[in-house]
Amino acid sequence: MPSYQFLVEVRPQYLREQSSPEDGWFVFAYTITITNTGDVAAQLISRTWNVNDANGLTEKVKGLGVVGQQPFLKPGQAFEYTSGTRIRTPTGTMHGSFFCVAEDGEKFDADVPMFVLDGLSGEANGGGGRTLH
Repeated sequence: MPSYQFLVEVRPQYLREQSSPEDGWFVFAYTITITNTGDVAAQLISRTWNVNDANGLTEKVKGLGVVGQQPFLKPGQAFEYTSGTRIRTPTGTMHGSFFCVAEDGEKFDADVPMFVLDGLSGEANGGGGRTLH
């Protein structure tokens, strides 16, 4: 039986120089690596994100592809991209999923585990990455 699976890894980073805490804006970049860990080639078609701030506000973001692309990944291949978001609190979380279609027509979702957006850590790189499991 074929295996349809994308592994998603995330590295978030606080962008202090683009943020404006006095105006209530905290900007984050996140680098996503998507690896086809299944045994059938598949294409990422669309994305859904839930962006949550510390006040309980959730923004749902949906769209085709990622950064203007719909990567087609053969087994073992990976695709990496960087995007960003802004929230009104110095900390928050994001999670979501990618809708994918395998070359044999099978449809599946690749979950993006919840990760922390942290503008408070004080680390030089702006917080590093933590993925919640």
